[in-house]
Amino acid sequence: MSQRYVIHLPVVATDLPAAQRLARVIGRWMLVLPMTDPGETIISEEDHQLVRHRAFCDLRMAGGRRCLPHDGHDGDCSRRLRR
Repeated sequence: MSQRYVIHLPVVATDLPAAQRLARVIGRWMLVLPMTDPGETIISEEDHQLVRHRAFCDLRMAGGRRCLPHDGHDGDCSRRLRR
């Protein structure tokens, strides 16, 4: 059995795009904490929590670091944020 625990922190947004933007902002801010893995951030509708949407691309890049742009981004993976 794993000794790893996941904290589910509910944050409310009015629609999916707003929730994804907010999740990415919170996830990037949490990069300062070594025990966080913001790349695994997902969003779900309150009443349909089994339908999940990723906030980040999260593919592993050279050196083991994760891609930071949003899920489904155009172009190559990057550690830089696109505007």
